[in-house]
Amino acid sequence: MIFIHGEGHAMSKTVIPLPVPEPQQLLDAAMLGKFVRARRTQAGMTIHEAAAFCGVAVGTMSKLETAGGDVKLSSILTACSMLGITINLEARER
Repeated sequence: MIFIHGEGHAMSKTVIPLPVPEPQQLLDAAMLGKFVRARRTQAGMTIHEAAAFCGVAVGTMSKLETAGGDVKLSSILTACSMLGITINLEARER
């Protein structure tokens, strides 16, 4: 479980936890985004808190969650690691 405490916020936002999708083959950026958003919301973090926790820009976190643009692989791997998302790789038969 991931905990982060925000300081200096006049009002705290309620984050509604989304269900984590079933494990599946990664076919596109939108599928990865669903996992990232679900893990973030399960942890009760706003997108701003998650970006700070993962050490990436808010825009990067937004792009990752919405598949809204190119994100550096190093940022994807860092965010996934920090949010407890495992990406498995295996060779397919040709």
